[in-house]
Amino acid sequence: MNKNETYKKTTKELLKSSLILINTFIIYSISILPFIILTIPFYYLLNYLLSLNMIIFLILMPFVIFFELFIFILFLIIISGLIIRIFQIRYDEGEYDYKYENKVAFRWMQLCMLYTPCRKILDIFSVGDLKRTYLRMLGMKIGDNCLVGGVIKDPILTEFGKNVTMGEYAILYGHIHNFEKRKIFLKKVKIGNNCIIGAGAIIMPGVEMEDGSILGSAALATQNQVLKKGKTYGGIPAKEIKNNSTN
Repeated sequence: MNKNETYKKTTKELLKSSLILINTFIIYSISILPFIILTIPFYYLLNYLLSLNMIIFLILMPFVIFFELFIFILFLIIISGLIIRIFQIRYDEGEYDYKYENKVAFRWMQLCMLYTPCRKILDIFSVGDLKRTYLRMLGMKIGDNCLVGGVIKDPILTEFGKNVTMGEYAILYGHIHNFEKRKIFLKKVKIGNNCIIGAGAIIMPGVEMEDGSILGSAALATQNQVLKKGKTYGGIPAKEIKNNSTN
């Protein structure tokens, strides 16, 4: 490859990466708009309270600030989720070149830019059913009566059945990078009904947990592993823990 071709390729990659940043900037800016609109009346309210009584102003000000913070987080999550859903920023299973020129890899990068900040915020401010609603907006299938306590890296590639319990700090991956070969591998993770994922457990792409299976705390379910129905698994890598009648 000559210098001219290298220059063109580098320029194209920079333009593509800039497009992801610009899209993210625009979407987040739109998300902040409702917060700004609601800030105006609160600004006049605080000024009015300040003119009446300093003590009342100091008492009410923390509540106003927290309410505005909550509104900001709420609209950031809802609007980013709606835009991802409306414009179908999704990707399918498969192995792809990890390059901006690749459409699937590009969509994956764009989704990560929009999803990751919201995911981290929801880990701190998990209010009611907001987290599950947001994950569903991104394309994740979640059955009834599920607790999503950990991190879902790829919602579009993750399925939960009914009555699933996912412990805190557990992580589910739908992707694997190979930076040496500049490849990204994407595959679905399927969790059946009545399954338990212990706190701190890690599940890699392609894993299937059949109905009633259990993955113990801090265990590692390796790529494409199948956890059989009604069985319990633990360790690194995860192996079946057989019942011992003497214990």
